[in-house]
Amino acid sequence: MTDTETLDDLVRRVDPDRWLASRFIADPAARGDVIALTAFNYELARVAGGVTNALMGEIRLTWWREAMDELALGKAPRKHPTVEAVAAADLDPVALAAMAEARLSDLDEAPLADEARVLAYVDATAGAWAVLVARRLDPSSDPHAVKGAARAYGLAGLSRLQRLPPAWTQAEVSARVAAQLRLARTEARGLPIAAFPAVATAALARGLVAGRAPSELEKKARLTWSVATGRL
Repeated sequence: MTDTETLDDLVRRVDPDRWLASRFIADPAARGDVIALTAFNYELARVAGGVTNALMGEIRLTWWREAMDELALGKAPRKHPTVEAVAAADLDPVALAAMAEARLSDLDEAPLADEARVLAYVDATAGAWAVLVARRLDPSSDPHAVKGAARAYGLAGLSRLQRLPPAWTQAEVSARVAAQLRLARTEARGLPIAAFPAVATAALARGLVAGRAPSELEKKARLTWSVATGRL
């Protein structure tokens, strides 16, 4: 993050899919909180790729977890733009600390071993992000209503990063994403309209896992259609 770059600029650059989804949040305060959360998620996700050994990664993730633990105890935020933004946001610091803890598995360069571990990881990372967004946009949101969408998008991301079990063929990954999307379409019917941006990126999952990255125009069109129709 440069000296002149805002968190919104940062998220637009490093997580364009979620940034695009955030454009459909009408309330500026809620949109800002989602941007803060997404910047926090980025800070965690980039740790593993920015260190030369697992110990350094563990130290950095521990720093983030402890920063969230301090917020939960009512302490002043550490002097970091993302920590300060999260502290000012209407988000649960205990849940944020758990997100940091879940990222410790990123420090193991080996792919995730089996389906149970894949889904547990996705639920604790992409799933946690989606739950927090949905609850911020509408506190009545059922966390189970975002599970399938988060899993579909999370599986697509892990496929690009080559962290899925090596035995899974491309066809099997596509089938798993499709199955989660079918589940997501049913679950999303119970999601409040205001909370739909929490799951909208799942509309991009099938294209991402196919190995052809859609253009920004295509992404905008798919997300616009998804939010407008409430369908994935």
